[in-house]
Amino acid sequence: MNGQITGHAILENVRRYRGIASLYRQTAAFRPDQSWSLLEQARDWEARALRELEAYFAARMDYAATRAA
Repeated sequence: MNGQITGHAILENVRRYRGIASLYRQTAAFRPDQSWSLLEQARDWEARALRELEAYFAARMDYAATRAA
C-alpha cells in the first residue's frame, strides 16, 4: 500500500494511545502531587490519537475525491 499504514493499524494505534492516556488519568487519581503532570501527559496522548485519526480520514477523503474525479 505504498508504505502507508493500513486503516486497521491506525485504529489499533488510536486504541493504544487512548489506553495509555487512560492509564495516566487513573494514575493521576492516586498521585495527587503529580496529577497535573500526569493529566498533561494524558492530554498529549489523546491529542496524538486525534491527530492520527484526522490524518487517516483526511487521506481517505483525498483518495475518494481523486477516484470521483
